Amino acid sequence: MKTLVVITGPTAVGKTELSLNLAKLLSSPVISADSRQMYRQMIIGTAAPTEEELAQADHLFVHTLDLHDYYSAAMYEADVLKLLEGHFQTHDYALMTGGSMMYIDAVCNGIDDMPTIDNEVREMMRERLNNEGEDKLLAELRIIDPDYYQIADMRNTKRIVHALEVYYMTGKPFSAFRTGQKKTRPFRIVKIGLNRERAVLFDRINRRVDRMMEAGLMEEVSRLYPYRHLNSLNTVGYKELFNVIDGLWELDFAVARIKKNTRVYAKKQLTWMRKDPDIHWIQLDNLSNDEIIQKIQQLLP
Repeated sequence: MKTLVVITGPTAVGKTELSLNLAKLLSSPVISADSRQMYRQMIIGTAAPTEEELAQADHLFVHTLDLHDYYSAAMYEADVLKLLEGHFQTHDYALMTGGSMMYIDAVCNGIDDMPTIDNEVREMMRERLNNEGEDKLLAELRIIDPDYYQIADMRNTKRIVHALEVYYMTGKPFSAFRTGQKKTRPFRIVKIGLNRERAVLFDRINRRVDRMMEAGLMEEVSRLYPYRHLNSLNTVGYKELFNVIDGLWELDFAVARIKKNTRVYAKKQLTWMRKDPDIHWIQLDNLSNDEIIQKIQQLLP
């Protein structure tokens, strides 16, 4: 049976380097499962693959969207499944890598069929978010869909707005469309999670933020400042530096907050991933690249 190999793990754990080696071994492009690296204007702050890394293997779903483009996990599921159908005609393995668990779950388990939101409703909700703010929309969601409100990530503005879009599009609460049923796939899936000791991971995060700043993250954020209201830029590394431009924070404080918020994000990723019993974990500490590859090969059919 054809096999999709999924490499996941918290941010800064080392997925990119390993994926380049695996792509060659498996004769596969790197199918990115990073919801922010899709935006072509967000390069430094998303730790997108460098030009050198892009040259080492074909990368798909990297730098494919404009900041204003609407994209969802359901759209990603459909696009990747179509891609895999063609790829598996001539190859036995495909490689997907990233830390956006909603996207990975969509491909591996399927996502509930949701109604298509028309532009009028989407624009209405965008204006309401800008004019009324998150708290007002959250209060409304609590009234019209208390079931989803109980499990929703209150910090994920995009999900909150989408739940309201579904309600105004259909007259039914978002929770009514959630079945949670796992879909079958015509290929085998091998999920591999990468991790490191917490102190090592946090040090890698801190040093990566420093490298981003040295590479010109502040300049990148300044160029994107006119679009700061877009959901795509509600992202760690960008929103903190927007506060610097607005005169709310000093630069040193903002950089420290980027590091802290990225560490918090990494912990949330690990919490989500550890709920998945299908993930085979590899502790990268003290392992060479060859040893890591060997461990992965032992998991493959």
